[in-house]
Amino acid sequence: MRPLAERMRPQSFDQYIGQEHIIGKQASLRKNIESGIIPSMIFWGPPGVGKTTLAKIISTVAERPFYTISAVNSGVKDVREVIEKAKKTQFFNNHAPILFIDEIHRFNKSQQDSLLGAVEEGTITLIGATTENPSFEVITPLLSRAQVYVLKALSSVDLENILKQVLENDVELKKKKIVIEENKALFRFSGGDARKLLNILELVVNSIQELDIVINDITVETILQDNISMYDKGGEMHYDIISAFIKSIRGSDPNATVYWLARMIEGGEDVKFIARRLIILSAEDIGLANPNALLIANQAFQAVNIIGLPEARIILSEASIYLANSPKSNSAYQAINKAQQKVKETGNLSVPLNLRNAPTKLMKELGYGKDYKYSHNYPQHFVEQEFLPQELKGTSFYTPANNTTEAQAKKIIEERWKDKYRS
Repeated sequence: MRPLAERMRPQSFDQYIGQEHIIGKQASLRKNIESGIIPSMIFWGPPGVGKTTLAKIISTVAERPFYTISAVNSGVKDVREVIEKAKKTQFFNNHAPILFIDEIHRFNKSQQDSLLGAVEEGTITLIGATTENPSFEVITPLLSRAQVYVLKALSSVDLENILKQVLENDVELKKKKIVIEENKALFRFSGGDARKLLNILELVVNSIQELDIVINDITVETILQDNISMYDKGGEMHYDIISAFIKSIRGSDPNATVYWLARMIEGGEDVKFIARRLIILSAEDIGLANPNALLIANQAFQAVNIIGLPEARIILSEASIYLANSPKSNSAYQAINKAQQKVKETGNLSVPLNLRNAPTKLMKELGYGKDYKYSHNYPQHFVEQEFLPQELKGTSFYTPANNTTEAQAKKIIEERWKDKYRS
């Protein structure tokens, strides 16, 4: 028997729940599709919100051949085979077939390049699905030839409607009397993923050998206790483990760091997601205590992007241990937070005249750039002058942290600015 999620996969726009902003009855995408206008497109959104289902519905409504490949286990050879099939159908069908690529962000540059010609010539209409920001993961030439649609996480109302639809229409579930007394645990464990929600529902129902079934939070939690995956890339555990990983690095514990890294790798986490978090952490938690940390993290991201698994695990391990052992400072993070807060409080304060650009005669006559002192004309390339708006004169945003590198920064600031920025 097919899984519940497959049995209940929507076959039309009217059966599809969620994403009203792009496929509601008045939405432009839906109107275009129903009138036969189908551009290449990228669906970007979290797991289980209906990206694959929507692509299949589009092909059905448009009456176009539908080819699908997964970027996880496919390559250039598979892409070329589909393109060749599409070329052969051009003589019999006026419309280009749809090629759906799931997890398109996992294709590297050369694999994505192999799609360009066919998309540009109209041999295929590409629909890509990704959980990652396409601005970072899809090459610019391909992105410029496709429209990006953002699919939102399903709301509790959407999930309730899915449950109602399933209980009313699934042939197998209708054989039993099922009452959902509470749904908080169902929704929490599904993490807004419709497919996972139905998988959990099916597991719970199959675990109760009775015709009358009452589902509540305790029932769900008890049944899932021995069944739920130890790591789920789209659910609650995903966020808990990445949190533990980051906090272990911040806390300078290399052993805990490498343990949580191993948990993510064994769980199938996207190594680029991990590497991106290392870049953020390097700036936020290590910062000016060791500026090389950001360089190391960025190089790790580049290397992981090129190498991929399984070797990427070694690169991530090296970078993570280095960052865990590095001195820590969040002074740069605190400084930008303070500055942004001040901007919100004070609004658009005027730029001092001496700092303004003066490209025209009129601007010079108005005093733009007047009395500005060019630092390189002075000893040690420094001369004291005011760089903040008059209203913020003397305001300190950056406070050097207590570490070797920033101790030197603190000394330089005090020598140059004396008591001006002392807190």
